[in-house]
Amino acid sequence: MTRLSTVISLLLIAVAACSPSVGSLGSPAAPPATPAPSVEIPSGDATPDLSSPEPGATSEPSSSKSPGTSSSPTPAHSSRPTATPAPSGTGTTVVRAYFVLGSFTGNEGLAPVLRDVPRTKAVATAAMRELLAGPDEAEMAARPAMYTAIPDGTTLLGISIADGVATVNLSREFESGGGSASMQARLAQVTYTLTQFPTVTGVRFQLDGVDVIAFGGEGIMLDKPVGRDDFRDQLPAIFVDRPAWGASLGNPGTVSGEANVFEATFQVELLDAGGRTLLGKTVTASCGTGCWGSFRTSLAYAVDRAQWGTVRVFEPSAQDGSATNVTEYPVWLTPAR
Repeated sequence: MTRLSTVISLLLIAVAACSPSVGSLGSPAAPPATPAPSVEIPSGDATPDLSSPEPGATSEPSSSKSPGTSSSPTPAHSSRPTATPAPSGTGTTVVRAYFVLGSFTGNEGLAPVLRDVPRTKAVATAAMRELLAGPDEAEMAARPAMYTAIPDGTTLLGISIADGVATVNLSREFESGGGSASMQARLAQVTYTLTQFPTVTGVRFQLDGVDVIAFGGEGIMLDKPVGRDDFRDQLPAIFVDRPAWGASLGNPGTVSGEANVFEATFQVELLDAGGRTLLGKTVTASCGTGCWGSFRTSLAYAVDRAQWGTVRVFEPSAQDGSATNVTEYPVWLTPAR
């Protein structure tokens, strides 16, 4: 080896030693900036696999009508949530946003949806951005449809978290338009979205960096941190918090949430892609008849293939047994393992 070759070899070795390691995935990227403190991510949510068929598509239209079905049942090929990628474990994070789910029985209220976002420690910021983006086309086209009470143009200016309280700074558009019901609904959407994280128990609001004491023309008092209990009147009578709208149920799967119904008792049904009832179950919440109680129940069901189905909860009428306070939305069903 010539002297010149030896010098070149030594220079190449020195450059390699000072460079970051490069593998099959390329050079390591610098960690992204985190505009909000990291918080604990809740467990128990999953999204359908991207390879799943279009939700609601089936060649077997419903031949039966179960309790709680509206007078204009959803067609077999109606719009349902589009499949979203399953979390990769390294590239994405699943967060929740809470929108308002309509009702054919006058029982509308909050319901969660899942969103895949690029993996980040600033999950509270990511969840708020998804909330402000509003429901997607499939959610707005579903029956019943979803909507948001948060005004267009509302932007997130910042989030800080300390001692279990998230202080969210929103632009002034957040306070524009709407009456008392709309004001309560938008506050509830933000509060439920931020308190999905176990380390956040309360929320303070700011508009353009100024603390909010009285919100809107109705003067809703926000002089202290608010939590989920402050907005229970924005929930349907039977509030399913898990599974989320359009999420995988699992088999067996868990349905959990809160209810305020007569004698704390209501029904849970699971329907397959053709609208046939797979199972029905009586569930009792921890409190009822004027008070909110929690509930949690496990559903084991039989399907021969993965498909979109419907979870339906309702309260049988004390007069004639008809379904009242109906909440229903799509879930991804899978055969038992």
